[in-house]
Amino acid sequence: MIVIPPVILASKSPRRQELLTLMNIDFRVVLKDVDESYPDGLSPEEIALYIAEKKCHAFDELVHDEAVITADTIVSVDGQILGKSESPEHAVAMLQTLSGRKHQVITGVCILYKHQYNLFYDVSDVLFRPLSDEEINFYVDRYQPLDKAGSYGIQEWIGLTGIIKIDGSYTNVVGLPTEKLYQQLVKLK
Repeated sequence: MIVIPPVILASKSPRRQELLTLMNIDFRVVLKDVDESYPDGLSPEEIALYIAEKKCHAFDELVHDEAVITADTIVSVDGQILGKSESPEHAVAMLQTLSGRKHQVITGVCILYKHQYNLFYDVSDVLFRPLSDEEINFYVDRYQPLDKAGSYGIQEWIGLTGIIKIDGSYTNVVGLPTEKLYQQLVKLK
């Protein structure tokens, strides 16, 4: 029998919650406000891990027998970090940057269990076909992607119609590398 300790998901992302549900993992959501800034000079992978660990530290004294899962997803194109957009105009600009280009989606994950931190990340390469301004504006107006890294959701219209290739984990692009997460959770004792 596969035994996983009780899980706290420290994320308001409905996509991460859906992925854990699909993995048949019982969890509860607990949210903490955490400053997501990071020091200059970090690589995209280091940024994702730094923020995921920072989020986990908010739970240091609050849990003992539960596993806390935190994550941070960023998009990187030619070394430029694309986080969450600040406005519809910013979302349009991000999608114009991604149009016709390959980019990386990096998700850093931190699991806090019995005062131990387990950090890992995943990287997926994603290629968009060239997108017209009309398509980008339609997507931003209709789907309001301001809460998503890179201003898009792979599971939404723009991902279904605009992504022509993905190398790596699909669930990583959604926001949680479930394959790696599962392997780490079953190791917890």
